[in-house]
Amino acid sequence: MPQVTLSVNGTTHTVEVEGRTLLVELLREKLRLTGTHVGCDTSQCGACVVHMDGESVKACTTLAVMCDGAQVTTIEGLAQADGTLHPMQEAFREYHALQCGFCTPGMVMSAVDLVKKNPQGLSEQEIREGLEGNLCRCTGYHNIVKAIAAAQDVMHGRRESLAAAAE
Repeated sequence: MPQVTLSVNGTTHTVEVEGRTLLVELLREKLRLTGTHVGCDTSQCGACVVHMDGESVKACTTLAVMCDGAQVTTIEGLAQADGTLHPMQEAFREYHALQCGFCTPGMVMSAVDLVKKNPQGLSEQEIREGLEGNLCRCTGYHNIVKAIAAAQDVMHGRRESLAAAAE
């Protein structure tokens, strides 16, 4: 079996995998990082989004062998080591942008990448369009969009905190 060496949330792992093993399986079953969810197995729902070398990827359609040498960040690696939430995680909490929470890890990871790629800021419509690869069956997206809009100002240094974004 092939070996894959990758950094996940800053820790290097070398893992034996079958050639057909998906990244989401490696993360959940081999590394026990269960924050990345499997929702559809067809790359439609976005519950499995992680960052690979700084870009959003759907882990349910990415082969683990394709990640050899890559740096992967999962929802577990987004917060700071002291437990301080990433501004996007904090915004989802503050703006009640989740209900059941199943889509939340993938939604947060997609939103972080979307905001990072658009430092000029995003309109409500652009946020909605940017999330088209992520499905939420509970919230209707209104609070998700509000959370992302607030977090983008903090992430780009236009506001110091979410409290300042609410003012």
